[in-house]
Amino acid sequence: MTARLRFLSCLLFLPLLVFKPAFGATLFDGTTLNGWIQDPPYATTVSGGDVTALASFEKKLADKSDPVSVFLSNQLDDAAKQTPDDSNTKALKSALTKGINKVINGASIFEKARFAAVTLRPETQSLLDKNPQGLELARLNRMLLEDAYPKEIAASAMSEWIVKDGAIASTGAGRGTIYTKDDYSHYRVEFTMRHVSGNPDHQACVLVFCFRPPDGEKGQDALGGIQFQVPNGGHWDYRKGHNNGGKGEYTSPPHWKFDVNQWSRVEILVDASKGVARMAVAQPVGAKAVEVLDFNVPEAGHVGPFALQMHNGGLFDEYKDISIEVNPAVDDLITAK
Repeated sequence: MTARLRFLSCLLFLPLLVFKPAFGATLFDGTTLNGWIQDPPYATTVSGGDVTALASFEKKLADKSDPVSVFLSNQLDDAAKQTPDDSNTKALKSALTKGINKVINGASIFEKARFAAVTLRPETQSLLDKNPQGLELARLNRMLLEDAYPKEIAASAMSEWIVKDGAIASTGAGRGTIYTKDDYSHYRVEFTMRHVSGNPDHQACVLVFCFRPPDGEKGQDALGGIQFQVPNGGHWDYRKGHNNGGKGEYTSPPHWKFDVNQWSRVEILVDASKGVARMAVAQPVGAKAVEVLDFNVPEAGHVGPFALQMHNGGLFDEYKDISIEVNPAVDDLITAK
């Protein structure tokens, strides 16, 4: 055997190459969510997409056909209790879920007589036995309603985010975030992502300049952060006193539209001291990136975690090969060079 053939035969026994970041440290190892925190860790609200049989649901509320429906109907305003038709479905779902979420995030809805005819899942009964408070109580209230209306309210996943095929994947369980255990000021984060599906649909989102929730408490909506929608560059400003599209805060350099269902490689360069964040996207992965979105508001700069956001229930997004460079040596979008 020639030296060349011996060399080629040896290659067959080499382990398959895996992605390694070209800089910095790995934020996600592809196997566990160690180093990440979920807020909330499970669904504590209901979205429009969770209501799977609106007409049936409204009829039970109108007829007050069982003790749970009597209770729930009495908690809802008239806007949430109408006969659905093609013209009002969206508005009706919005009013209904708003009212239900107020109930879910209030006192315990469980009374033995009220739920006597409802078959509780083992996990619901287990949580009920703990006499939960706070977020766990909201979780219990949602699970009780899922059990009472198995055909009308979709059963939610036990976790908002999971590891799936080497990626951090949203489960569609409900609005929330997953954020890093560490805070950062000046950094470059890179990741590969794709949007799988959504019902109701929305772009995949990440957040910078986030506010870490106090221990044991629910954080601000979207962690009060600055949103970048990936890969095409939509945006939102969740800071207190804002909660708007951030008109005048973002600029969008000319770029083509990316296919959200295909994998994209994303780079975001963040500097809290300046209130600046810039994003570049490459599709296909490995191609030269183009700058897609810039944010520049000095007073918005905030040292905090980097986060992935599930904008609403029913969304399925995936993120992998996530790495970070703290205090980057090159203060520019390197994937666009």
